[in-house]
Amino acid sequence: MKYVKLFPFLAVLLTFHQFFVLDVYAYIDPVTGSALLTLVAGAIAGGAMTLKFYWFKIKTKFSNDLSNENKAESGFVSEWAELKKINQLSQDERSVVFYAENKASMNHFQSLILELTEKMNLQICYVTSVKNDPIFSSENQRILPFYIGDGTARTKFFSTLKAKILVMDMPDLGKFHIKRSNEYPVHYIYIFHSMFSVHSYLRKGAVDNYDTIFCVGPHQIKEIREMEKIYGLKTKKLINYGYGRLDTLLQKKINSRTNSNSKDLIIIAPSYGDNNLLEECGIELIDILLKSNFRVMLRPHLRTLRDSTRLIDSIKENFEKNSNFVLESGVIPFDSLNNSLCMISDWSGISLEYAFTFERPVIFIDVPKKILNPNWSDIMLEPIETSIRDKIGNIVSPNNLEEILELVRILDKNTQNISEQIKEIRAKTVYNIGGSAKIGAEYIRQLYNESKNSKNS
Repeated sequence: MKYVKLFPFLAVLLTFHQFFVLDVYAYIDPVTGSALLTLVAGAIAGGAMTLKFYWFKIKTKFSNDLSNENKAESGFVSEWAELKKINQLSQDERSVVFYAENKASMNHFQSLILELTEKMNLQICYVTSVKNDPIFSSENQRILPFYIGDGTARTKFFSTLKAKILVMDMPDLGKFHIKRSNEYPVHYIYIFHSMFSVHSYLRKGAVDNYDTIFCVGPHQIKEIREMEKIYGLKTKKLINYGYGRLDTLLQKKINSRTNSNSKDLIIIAPSYGDNNLLEECGIELIDILLKSNFRVMLRPHLRTLRDSTRLIDSIKENFEKNSNFVLESGVIPFDSLNNSLCMISDWSGISLEYAFTFERPVIFIDVPKKILNPNWSDIMLEPIETSIRDKIGNIVSPNNLEEILELVRILDKNTQNISEQIKEIRAKTVYNIGGSAKIGAEYIRQLYNESKNSKNS
C-alpha cells in the first residue's frame, strides 16, 4: 500500500508533463478546440485523481475505519492496474472488445459472445464496470475479462482505447464524459437493451456517435433513418439483427416445463417514475387480485425499491402476511414467468419480452407515459410500445381496475388464439428470431477480417 502514496506526486508530474509533449492526445473531444484546452483538461484529470485519493483519506479518518480505507484504495488501484493489463494485451487479443455497464449487459451479449468464441473461435476482451460480474467465473478461454469500475479508469479506457471493434449496450457515447477513442479508429457497435422505439426511450442523440447499430426490428431502422434525415446526421450502418435477450428466453422456454396446474399467478411488473402503476393504483390492484383468489407476484422497478420506500413499506404492511402474495426485489424467477397466467404492466420494457417469449397477453394500466426524450415528437413515427399495446394485450384505465378480472377470465379461455396472434406480431416486429447471434457474429467477423487484411496489405 505504500506505493499508493506516490499517486499525488505522479498526478502532478503527469500534469506538468502535458506542457512538454509534442503530440497532444486529449481527454476531450478533439473537435472542441485548441491544445490549450487539452492541457487544462489534463491538469483537471490529474487534480481529480489527487482529490479522489485524499477524499478516501478524509472519509476514512472521520469514520475511523481503516478497513474501508484499504478497500477504497485497493479498489482505486486495482481499476487502474486492470487498465494497464488491457493496454499490455497484443493488438490481436484486444481486437474485439465488449463493454458491460451493468449486470444486465450480459443478457444482451450472451448468445453473441458464445457464437463468436465457441463457434467462430475468436478471442474477445470483456471489460466490465461490475465488480462481481459473472464473467469472471466463466471457463471460456477465449474471453479475457477485466474490471475497470465506473470512475476515472473507465473514462481513460474509453479515451485511449486501441481496439478494432467495441461492442456495447450503453447509449450516449460522446454525449457526456464517455468519448470515442482519441488514439485509434475504433469501430463502435451498439446493441439495444430494449425492443422499444429509439426516439422515445433514449435521449436525443443517444446513438448518433456509433458506426454500426444492431437493430431489433423494422421500426428501429425507420426511426434511425428518419432521425438522420431530420437532424442532418451521417448515415450509419444498420444491421437487421434482432433481440438476443429474446432468443435466449425462447431457448430457455423450450428447455423448461410448464405446470398447467399453477396458472393462477399474475405478475405485476411496473416501470419507474412518478406516475407508474404502482404509485397510481398499486395497492388497490393487488387487493382486487388477491380477493379474487389469484396469486400475485409484484416486482417493482429497482428505482422504485430505492426511492419509494414509504410505498414499499405500505405494500408490505398490507400484503406480506398473505400467502398468495410475493414481493420480488430481485430477478423474477424464470419458472414464475413461464407458469404465470398473464402480466400486468404499464410502460416497462419487460412487457414485450414477456408477451413475445411466453406468447401470453399483457394487461397495460393506462398511466401517463414517462418522457425520456422531450424531443421525441420531432420524429413523426408512433413509438412501437404505443402502437403495439392493444395487439398483444388490453389497455385498462386505473379508474376501472375491476375490468381486469373479466379480461383475465376471457384470456384464460382463448389462450390458443391469443398465442397465435402474438406470434404473428412478433414475427413482424423482431428480426431473425432465434438467430440474431449468428447474424451479429458474422458481421463482427467480417469487420475483424477486413481490418486485419487492410493492416497486412
